[in-house]
Amino acid sequence: MSEIREVKVTGAEVPSQANLPTTFGEFSIRVFHEDSTGFDHVALTLGDMSGPDPVLIRVHSECLTGDAFGSLRCDCGPQLRAALDAIVDKGWGCLLYLRQEGRGIGLHAKIQAYHLQDKGADTLDANLMLGYPGDARDYQIAASMLTNLGISKVSLLSNNPNKTEQLRSYGIDVVDNVPLVVGVGDSNRSYLETKVDRMGHSIDKKQLD
Repeated sequence: MSEIREVKVTGAEVPSQANLPTTFGEFSIRVFHEDSTGFDHVALTLGDMSGPDPVLIRVHSECLTGDAFGSLRCDCGPQLRAALDAIVDKGWGCLLYLRQEGRGIGLHAKIQAYHLQDKGADTLDANLMLGYPGDARDYQIAASMLTNLGISKVSLLSNNPNKTEQLRSYGIDVVDNVPLVVGVGDSNRSYLETKVDRMGHSIDKKQLD
């Protein structure tokens, strides 16, 4: 498992956990520090994580452009909001927010990839042209966070089979996948089609019409 620790204020035994009222509902927020990367990752939880049912979770990779600025080039912002709504509707669940911008290649390279996409490359080829993997994300940190939270059996809000396979390989029991197809529009349709055609995402292409 990735080495993580809960962040504490320097020189004080103050845990990095607090209540977080949001427009979606009232969550608990916890911060975990990943020593190998220096990144802080976030877990938002609602309710009791002990079960007995699988915990509804979303493992969401950071997307500044989509999550904060409302970019229409991707479906990240709508997925984030839909996941929080789904957790609140169920009454309990967990969202992990991972610092894995641009499928793990970072913000600078992601914007370079956008430039190549503006010239005609699809999202996968743009990464490859820059010398990066099509998807550089590793979900070991997510598995470590879930284990720390006492979550071992999950219902995963995701269309990405690689995410499911990785979590299972790191010891998380993914009981089922809950599709999350939202935010489809003219500006991201080819992006989503590339996910289906070249990256194996489980999306019914009729939902992209």
